[in-house]
Amino acid sequence: MTQRIEPDSHVPVYLQIVERLRSAIAAGVYQPGEALPSLRALATHLKVNPNTVQRAYEELDRQGLVKSHRGVGMFVARRGAQSARDRAEDSAQTALVQAVTAAAAAGLSTSRIRELFEASLDQVFVAEGGRP
Repeated sequence: MTQRIEPDSHVPVYLQIVERLRSAIAAGVYQPGEALPSLRALATHLKVNPNTVQRAYEELDRQGLVKSHRGVGMFVARRGAQSARDRAEDSAQTALVQAVTAAAAAGLSTSRIRELFEASLDQVFVAEGGRP
């Protein structure tokens, strides 16, 4: 998890951690059955309070993405990766609908919205070395 936490964000820190871990699970960085970083190790890496990481782990557990093994740590649930991908897709769909709605409300044509979408794809994936 290399992304930094944004302390000034309107999104609570624990939810930023949840989102980053959910994305990592969805992308296959953490495989089903694999251990997540220890609470203290992640807190140290992110420079946050261990209680904040604990809250994030509890939320991921509540969502069924991870399972706690007492005294051992947190592990990606068997269906955690698929569940994380499903949640990521739902989140992306919601954001796209909001963006298209705003563009349409501003009077942009369907073809212009498509052009902007394509330009956005290029902007994101060029930075990552090309589209998948």
